[in-house]
Amino acid sequence: MIQKKILVPERVRKIKGSFAFIEHRFLHGGFFSSLTQDERSLYLFLVLASDHSGLSYYSFDRICKLNVMSDRSYINARNSLIDKDLIAFDGYFFQVLSLPEAVFDDSPGPIHNREDMEKYDPATFCQMVKKSWRKS
Repeated sequence: MIQKKILVPERVRKIKGSFAFIEHRFLHGGFFSSLTQDERSLYLFLVLASDHSGLSYYSFDRICKLNVMSDRSYINARNSLIDKDLIAFDGYFFQVLSLPEAVFDDSPGPIHNREDMEKYDPATFCQMVKKSWRKS
């Protein structure tokens, strides 16, 4: 077993007055690796900004400014975190939710045939669209 040693004893973290935490399962359960950089940034921000119930109400503009994030990046990250059941949003308040049982996996999996290729491969889909434009 690895013996842990506090590196800087006078700087051991303590919760004082405010509240923020991320379960170890977020890392070890695959949630961290399943998120994009923008999703991680927004999730961490919401964890830090939330109260003990996971609620926060930072505005769209403030979140984008503090995260150095474009409008589109924010909306995509927010919607993805909602789809992955990590946060809830009612148009004004955010709630960081308890982690779901398992990581949401929206990947299509391996491509097995031409139908999968046309459905899930962006390059194939792009070629199909270009061909259809040429025929018009």
